[in-house]
Amino acid sequence: MRVLVVGATGFVGGRLVEALQSAGHDVVAFSRSASESAFPEGVETFEGDLGDPATLEGLCDDIDVAYYLIHSLTAKNFAELDRTYARRFREQASAAGVDRVVYLSGISGDERNLSPHLASRREVESVLESGDFDLTVLRAAIIIGAGSASFRIVDDLTDRLPVMTVPKWVRTPCQPIGIDDAVAYLVGVLDVDETRNGIYDIGAPTVWSYESLLQLTAKEKGKRILIVPVPVMSPGLSSHWLRLTTDVQYAIARPLVESMRNPVTVAPDRDLQRVVPIDQTPVDEAIRRALADT
Repeated sequence: MRVLVVGATGFVGGRLVEALQSAGHDVVAFSRSASESAFPEGVETFEGDLGDPATLEGLCDDIDVAYYLIHSLTAKNFAELDRTYARRFREQASAAGVDRVVYLSGISGDERNLSPHLASRREVESVLESGDFDLTVLRAAIIIGAGSASFRIVDDLTDRLPVMTVPKWVRTPCQPIGIDDAVAYLVGVLDVDETRNGIYDIGAPTVWSYESLLQLTAKEKGKRILIVPVPVMSPGLSSHWLRLTTDVQYAIARPLVESMRNPVTVAPDRDLQRVVPIDQTPVDEAIRRALADT
């Protein structure tokens, strides 16, 4: 198949391009810096900007499947931008007759009291659902890997704070996933027609908390940390606290940490592992791989 990856230079996109090519697909890599990036030989690049419609002409021509990986967290008006970009992509894909789109979204628990970040992911899902193509949505929590902003926050905290007074959300349940598994699922859905027009959760085999992820990451680095949760630090205040504890750009860290108030675990009835079984990577192994690649 001829496959388009929108957001091909991102943390997930770059790995997905390589995996799709290894699976025998013809890959087109789209981003604002596509021509400046190093892709495997044989990958076609398409440089453009969803913020500039004039650069999108022909984007989806002769494309069978497109992966949509765009998230605009660095902008203050990220929800508005994500809505606009998703509409422009939907129009391009629909007009060109793209058969199928796969969107990587976020798990959001019971769908109540969503953070702005997760609410924006849901809105993009709705925008894409109205396109003239089959849509598959994969929802993930933290993706563990070198280059992941969420995992970098965890890594930075364990480096800098042997004793942490942290927000109570540190005990929120979550079900992270290693980047290798996330990419395997993204590629695997193409071979299972049942996943067309479906919404699925992806995660590791076990449920954790952010506190246990911090402890496990510290252990893998040969460190010991003491974590003291406090009930008085709101998600808004804790996002300011992160300014002092991580190098992750604040515009990215804030919406991510605001989302940590929501339990993000795989719903049994939406577990993609039932439909696209893979050899799942345990979280401790995913952390070891991420730290080795950092």
